[in-house]
Amino acid sequence: MNKLGHKFKNKELLERALTHGSKSDKNYERLEFLGDGILDFVVGEYLFKHCKEDEGQLTVIRSHFVSENNLCKVFDDLDLENDVMLGKSYRGQVSKAIKGDVVEAIIAAIYLDSDLATATAFIEKHLNLADFKSIKNDNYKSELQELIQASFKCKMQYITEPCEEGGFISTFCMDEDKIASGKGESKIEAEQDAAHKAIKKLFVNYDKK
Repeated sequence: MNKLGHKFKNKELLERALTHGSKSDKNYERLEFLGDGILDFVVGEYLFKHCKEDEGQLTVIRSHFVSENNLCKVFDDLDLENDVMLGKSYRGQVSKAIKGDVVEAIIAAIYLDSDLATATAFIEKHLNLADFKSIKNDNYKSELQELIQASFKCKMQYITEPCEEGGFISTFCMDEDKIASGKGESKIEAEQDAAHKAIKKLFVNYDKK
């Protein structure tokens, strides 16, 4: 597959990386597990070598690169929609979760087919790691937790449930009080949306948009 920039010696690895569990028992799940670990390591090492920020900011920047949203963008940029093999039982378009899993599975497949250096080159290129200076802190859950711990003494929790129309809705609570609700295609997205809205509601001088 030329668009990946890697010619597979073992074509079965690529086929497996693109196969969803609804299609076959020989699917991408184990590759995705390995790819997730490789991705975390490669991004972490790259930032350690090139970024002078402290540990907290390094964690924020890495979380952006390995996030489902960013991997989904990589999937779309590579135009893999028609390459993913889904079973007849699967309904609808390829979800964000599947897109992210496929990218991680491809990373593992490239690694197994060649070596870590080749997988690293793929990650650095397609995830645009060199753009780390432009990454802003969009981990609103972490930000909200820090703000509340500095200002309040209370129990914090997210109540997250599936929506009838699809996706999830999450409500952020302080003790028994419901503060803000958010929606998203995944639980993580819904909770991040709820946290973002809670920050804007509780901390009027907060400068994030």
